[in-house]
Amino acid sequence: MKSRITVIGLGAGDLDQLPVGILRQLERREQKLFVRTKDHPVMESLEQKHIPFESFDDIYEQFDEFDEVYQAIANRLLEEAKGGEIVYAVPGHPMLAERTVQLLLEQEKQNPSMEVSIRGGKSYLDDLFSILKIDPIEGFQFVDATRFKRGDLQYRNHIIFCQVYDEVIASEVKLSLMEDLPHDYTVYVVHAAGSRDEWVKKVPLYQLDREMPVSNFISVYVPPAEEQLLNHRFQRLREVIAELRGPNGCPWDKQQTHETLKPYLIEEAYETLEAIDDQDDEQIAEELGDVLLQVMLHSQIGEDNGYFSIDDVIRHITEKMIRRHPHVFGEGTAETPEEVVEKWEDIKDKEKGEAPSSVLDGIAKSLPAILYALELQKKAAKVGFDWDHPEPILEKIQEELKEFQEAVANKKLQEAEMEFGDVLFAAVNLARYYKINPEIALQRTNRKFEERFHFIEEQIARNNRTWEDYSLKELDHFWKEAKLVPKKAKRRG
Repeated sequence: MKSRITVIGLGAGDLDQLPVGILRQLERREQKLFVRTKDHPVMESLEQKHIPFESFDDIYEQFDEFDEVYQAIANRLLEEAKGGEIVYAVPGHPMLAERTVQLLLEQEKQNPSMEVSIRGGKSYLDDLFSILKIDPIEGFQFVDATRFKRGDLQYRNHIIFCQVYDEVIASEVKLSLMEDLPHDYTVYVVHAAGSRDEWVKKVPLYQLDREMPVSNFISVYVPPAEEQLLNHRFQRLREVIAELRGPNGCPWDKQQTHETLKPYLIEEAYETLEAIDDQDDEQIAEELGDVLLQVMLHSQIGEDNGYFSIDDVIRHITEKMIRRHPHVFGEGTAETPEEVVEKWEDIKDKEKGEAPSSVLDGIAKSLPAILYALELQKKAAKVGFDWDHPEPILEKIQEELKEFQEAVANKKLQEAEMEFGDVLFAAVNLARYYKINPEIALQRTNRKFEERFHFIEEQIARNNRTWEDYSLKELDHFWKEAKLVPKKAKRRG
């Protein structure tokens, strides 16, 4: 025998606003009538007519989370409907922001013996649009205040938050909005739209939770935001880049190609590394923006040429991250960073399909020489061509250094160049053993040299003298002083 649940919408107002058919359905005394909450104008009229019903208000007191409340209500309804028929009445329209109804419909899909019938009910949105004088055709987003993500909000649309029950939820809405909008942005609190108790109040965003009565009939309206307030949103950046490359855009940007932009991508990446070394968070954010600019420009060029767009770039990296992290997005396991790297490389090799002709294949030829050496050594180490201890590496460095000195002594410059390369290659091996990135290490040494050299320049200028006025021994004295400066500054800190 089929179980049947008829869901009725009570609309936004009192009994007078209900369609005749819905009212007659409610007045059938032989049925089992359940209502989600008594906190609705129609309920008072039903009580006056002595129409029996059972509400689920007590369930709200039993759980801390709304999801648990709605699931408990749905479970109870399914139990009551077994082998029979019940009527379930909800505020507003059953198909508008009514989670319990969605849970019932999900059960209907899974259970052939279950039937859920939906019967109208006026949506309060009709009255809301009239009160606020907005046309949803301009762009409209309806958001459940108890279960939304900030990233899903479309600020160019009219946004209406429903189920803003109390100050706590209003505060969560406010804090999320203030991540994107000014603290004094104008929003509107709407109470009981479509009923005799409706009212609208305009408030600055920062006061939203202070102007909030405890009520099931509160909505919050956020008007569309102007473009200049959305400069931190990804879509706005995409539009700006498209305009720069568009017919009325910038002559320089329109002229760029993948090839002409290559130097900037490298340059911006290194400037980001410099900001990281300086531990300057504000500068890191700015430099990362410059790196992102290069990604956006290359993507826009791809879109202009009809080959790919930023959507393809994002899809590729998103899918790759999911594939290569089965321990996060699948059933795989990885307990340590080393296990993660090992699994990453295994998955990467499987994705490439055909085995490479050489173990050393797959290294980007455009890498700086030191990084290229590092990648070569990593590849060789995978098949066991590596030292287990640092001592033989140090011996190798000494051996290569001696061969370099011999080549220099014999004035064999070409051979000396090759031997010096061997010294560097061996030094990279030592850095790799100790998990030191040689490129970053050398960059830091370069920066250190610059700082100390600048210190010497300052001393010379302070004494109103020139470089020629100092001996190398005197300059070396300044150098030693420069080495002490960071230590002194650190002690003072």
